[in-house]
Amino acid sequence: MKKINSLLFILTMITAVTVNAQTPKDTTFKVYINAKGGIHNHGGTPLGYIDKDNIVRDNKGQKLYFIDGAGNVIDANGKKLGMAKKNGAYYNINGENILNTKDLDKEKCAILDPKGHNFGTAHLNYKLHACAAHCYFLEQQKKKDEAKKAKA
Repeated sequence: MKKINSLLFILTMITAVTVNAQTPKDTTFKVYINAKGGIHNHGGTPLGYIDKDNIVRDNKGQKLYFIDGAGNVIDANGKKLGMAKKNGAYYNINGENILNTKDLDKEKCAILDPKGHNFGTAHLNYKLHACAAHCYFLEQQKKKDEAKKAKA
């Protein structure tokens, strides 16, 4: 009887470990912008920052994009990427609403898709950049992933 119980215990443990190993992780790309303008991914890795001139830069200080007075999001090469509205909404170059923000408290807002799924948070000082930063860094991540697949 002890052998059967031991075997059942071992089988149960192996099954549990196998099931847990196959559980998909949350791979949704999320961006967080802190009160100092630091931009991080959901794992806490620094992606860049918003400087005192309201220009988004990578960790090496290279200009990535800026938002002009009309709300146009312009990359470092002068290409229009989309439009950021003062209410935090972001529209792609086709005019489609991609992301919005929603105030969470007196300091933070959530970055949400039109269906309400959360893609991160931003300090209210950077509400204008919240959705633009998410879209910019998501696109960069997709390019990195495609490059890795091409090498494999």
